[in-house]
Amino acid sequence: MDNKDNKKVLLSVKDLEVKFRVRGRILTAIRRVSLDIYENESIAIVGESGSGKSVFTKTFAGMLDSNGFISNGSIIFDDEDLAKTKAAKSRMALSTVKNCAKRLNGYSKLEVASDVYRRMLELEAEKKRRGCLTDEETADFDAKVKELEFKKTELHNAKLTLDPGKEKARIKEISAQIDETEASLAALLDEKKKLSKKHTAEAAGDKEFLAEYRAKRESLKKEYIEAQNRPIPQEIISRNETIAKEIWLSVARYDLTHRLQLIEKLMKALKKAMKLGVDLSDETQISAVFDEVVLRVRYESEDESYIYGYCVVNMTKVRYSKDWNQVRGGKIATVFQDPMTSLNPIITIGKQITSIIMKHQDCTEAQAREKALMLMKKVGIPNAEHRFDDYPFQYSGGMRQRIVIAIALSCQPKILICDEPTTALDVTIQAQILQLLKDLQKEFDYTIVFITHDLGVVANIADRVAVMYAGQIVELGNVEEVFYDPRHPYTWALMSSLPQLAQRNTELYSISGTPPSLYNKIVGDPFAPRNPYCLKIDTLMEPPMFRVTDTHFAKTWLLDPRSEKVEKPEAIQDIHGKLMKAFNIGEFRSEK
Repeated sequence: MDNKDNKKVLLSVKDLEVKFRVRGRILTAIRRVSLDIYENESIAIVGESGSGKSVFTKTFAGMLDSNGFISNGSIIFDDEDLAKTKAAKSRMALSTVKNCAKRLNGYSKLEVASDVYRRMLELEAEKKRRGCLTDEETADFDAKVKELEFKKTELHNAKLTLDPGKEKARIKEISAQIDETEASLAALLDEKKKLSKKHTAEAAGDKEFLAEYRAKRESLKKEYIEAQNRPIPQEIISRNETIAKEIWLSVARYDLTHRLQLIEKLMKALKKAMKLGVDLSDETQISAVFDEVVLRVRYESEDESYIYGYCVVNMTKVRYSKDWNQVRGGKIATVFQDPMTSLNPIITIGKQITSIIMKHQDCTEAQAREKALMLMKKVGIPNAEHRFDDYPFQYSGGMRQRIVIAIALSCQPKILICDEPTTALDVTIQAQILQLLKDLQKEFDYTIVFITHDLGVVANIADRVAVMYAGQIVELGNVEEVFYDPRHPYTWALMSSLPQLAQRNTELYSISGTPPSLYNKIVGDPFAPRNPYCLKIDTLMEPPMFRVTDTHFAKTWLLDPRSEKVEKPEAIQDIHGKLMKAFNIGEFRSEK
């Protein structure tokens, strides 16, 4: 494998956190994951079911379920086609830029007075704090309310599962518990209301503070009016002209109605930022303001006909379906586990391929048919012309998966996500599909992100491996490093449970216990309760990601220099020869 420093980072994930709203509670599925994915590489993401593998990759293409959301982090997609933007200097464009610059110059009066405005906000916040619950009191009440609401929901769900004809006593018992929970909730809310009223009354009776507050407020109001008459520096006026051009670059690709809505939202966001004194000359801060509305296109240059810009594509900030349509399919495609869930059973195979080609590429139906037949042949469909008008039920499982791969590659994506694409197939077909993916990668130059729990698949297709556990990457390295020199106890456990390594007349190793609940805050190392090599610090502090080599990292306290040396399990010691024989790795590696 080439040194990672010589490869272009195609997708950069930083501190990603993904949460789901589930029955009134918040589940944290991905917990502060950072990972760089390189151009033309094959990276496998492995782990038990529920470790976060599929959720992690769904964020790349905007495929999270409706109750899921990204609460933190960034996903930067480095693609020139998406990043480079130009907008024609039409009459509407010039008029919009001029109008936006004029409005921004007006808002700059607020910007030069922002220091006074912030002092006014601080004064109001101090008054409000005196008449409200403290942060600690609010947090305490909120936690208790959430707990009672969750308990009530669980009781209601349990009640619905009971048979009214046979379990009347149990239904009566649960109904009484629900009434008791509702009474506790009402009492808690009443207690919160009374305590709030008490704080309000105490604040209202503090005459000395109120007199001081009114005097300061009047003084700041006068100062704020005077501050707005300060001269606006020329550099701010020039900056506003650039921002106006960035507004047009950012919204020009939308239809007129949507464009006007976005301009108004941007102007409102920029006015608020100027009023608060946000430094709009700082790239990070102005991007944050834009990204709350639309992806920011940074102004680069212009000529007589066009304004040119560059967009940093942060996919955690993509909000509109039109933007996702440019990414999904055209730049990032997915091959799922069961081909029948990806194919429409009542539409012919050829029609399903050509419809995708025509949607993402500027071509006629005849041209799309020609491209579809070419792809069908490349993925190994015999007699493609005769099978073009067949329906999915007329194809075998392996052939259906080949068609799904053809559809995924029809727009020549930069990244192909393979979500356990061989699990539903028999062993001989699995090998064919894996070989097909590798062969096509050489021709189409795409990056493979392979999700699997099968380490045999990993050994045969991956350049790098990321091991996930409880929503975190716990080990990352080249496939040789992770297979032949694993460092995390969870990786040891996964390797030890490989059937291919089991000795005759011995019991197959299994990982004891279950993964931690992702509803709760995890203290220490999430694998600690299942880790036979657990240290005391594992139960107290989360380990950092330790560097083993320039390309190999593991998140375990066993790598801390202060930790006692621990030997790997006997089953995976001297693993090289066993794996070479079990997975026939040698032949594949020599070909690569």
